[in-house]
Amino acid sequence: MKLKVFITFLILCSYFLVSFAPAVKNDLNYLQDPTIQDIVESYKKNISIWPKPVIDKGVEWKEFSSIQRDTAYFKTQEKPIVILGKMLFFDPKLSGSNQVSCSSCHDPEMGWTDRRKVSLGNNHLAGTRNTQSLYNIGERTSFFWDGRASTLEDQAIGPLSAFHEMDMDLTKLSEKINQYKGYKKLFKDAFEDETITNEKIAKALASFQKTIKSQPSRFDRFIDGDYKALSDQEIYGMHLFRTKARCMNCHNGKYLTDESFHNIGLTYYKRKFQDLGRYEITKNADDVGKFKTPSLRDLLNTRPWMHNGFFDDLDGLINLYNSGMHMIDPTPEKKAADALYPYTDPLLQPLNLTKEERAALKSFLEALSGSKFKMDRPTFPVE
Repeated sequence: MKLKVFITFLILCSYFLVSFAPAVKNDLNYLQDPTIQDIVESYKKNISIWPKPVIDKGVEWKEFSSIQRDTAYFKTQEKPIVILGKMLFFDPKLSGSNQVSCSSCHDPEMGWTDRRKVSLGNNHLAGTRNTQSLYNIGERTSFFWDGRASTLEDQAIGPLSAFHEMDMDLTKLSEKINQYKGYKKLFKDAFEDETITNEKIAKALASFQKTIKSQPSRFDRFIDGDYKALSDQEIYGMHLFRTKARCMNCHNGKYLTDESFHNIGLTYYKRKFQDLGRYEITKNADDVGKFKTPSLRDLLNTRPWMHNGFFDDLDGLINLYNSGMHMIDPTPEKKAADALYPYTDPLLQPLNLTKEERAALKSFLEALSGSKFKMDRPTFPVE
């Protein structure tokens, strides 16, 4: 009897080992020295059982999730308020000179940006910051590099009056647009009232901008189960993004941004390119040099990068982060003498990525771009 019980026990143990061996093999926690192929295979399964990312204590993060193709896009474009918003977005009559439109800086053929280091506006005046892309702008929680606008409607009005952007006197804007009969009809269709106001202009612009969305990339197809959509090198790069490269501390979730603000070491304090960032809005010394974390969606379509547009090359950008970025951190004495002296976010640390790891990380970043659609410009009301 005891022999039968012992044999039964052995059979059950064998069954357990056979049944769970694949799971054990694919879990990196059970491998003392996983190979790159082990790592790659650990991601070729449902995202819910991927290896967990390396996240610093206290950092709130979200797991990756895929974006889907907007099947209602063309139907949405037919909504009267979107038609109006699109017309206003592309129309230079919204500027003081009748020469600059929203699309001058946010060109759909250039990833809804302008491919310049900094924007170029009225009278060819250069701005001080890089033009942010409008991809997925409707999903943002704050706007501008310094977060000074909390709604898309507020954001839409800001550039209209800026002297180095569209330089439009807002007290005259509605009256100016009201001169065109074609616009009266468009406002009537959109709001059931042909009265034109700045508030309606902002709402229409925001309604159109909310339709500007990224198209799915190979990264999204991989998340959704097409495990051939990414190469092994790209998958390994994604693993590094989530672990050794520390990217996911700030770039996470569906849109690869934490919607927060960080000083990444590019403040140039008391130097030619100084920009104190969010501090100019909050007047909180802790915010000196902090800027909004950009989304990495459609990365290749939105270059150059950073708030000052200083980087147009992924290799250089990765090398910069690899260094840790702590170039101007103050000594305790400097900080005591100058409360505004900036310090780089402690989330940034030297990464010690090898040449091969940097190449893999770059290949993953390049796989995040999927948008190819180019929008035609509308015909504006001329009378």
